[in-house]
Amino acid sequence: MKVLVRALAYATVFAGLVLVFLPARLLSEIGVTRPAAFGLAQIAGAFVAVAGAALAAWCVLAFVFVGRGTPAPFDPPRRLVVRGPYRYVRNPMYLGAGLAIAGAGLYHEAVVLFAYAGAFLALMHVFVLLYEEPRLRRTFGADYVSYCQQVRRWRPKR
Repeated sequence: MKVLVRALAYATVFAGLVLVFLPARLLSEIGVTRPAAFGLAQIAGAFVAVAGAALAAWCVLAFVFVGRGTPAPFDPPRRLVVRGPYRYVRNPMYLGAGLAIAGAGLYHEAVVLFAYAGAFLALMHVFVLLYEEPRLRRTFGADYVSYCQQVRRWRPKR
């Protein structure tokens, strides 16, 4: 139960900062307000944002219940997580967050949020290459190497 509480706390801080606060500040700085009408772009954007957030939440729960840890780098899973969304792609949590941001961009019809989503994913790619993957190789050894051979970093296999 403690792991779940910690994971939810860390995920809330991350989501609050990266998915809510920073995009809201960005929109405010450039003068983007809520859409005047609720149309197809808003419906599609809400769907994409909710789907991305749900994917990220599923990943947090997989870290807690399968990995016995949290998404925070300073409190990582104790076991390698290769189930749930991690069966299909190695970084589904970042993809979910990127989808949530892109969904907000679609909802607000704001290109700046698509750019923010792209920058977020590019930054996460660098983080994965320079920090996460080397740490996972050291921690989980051959199991992680085998996992990498079977599951792609960003795109699911057909």
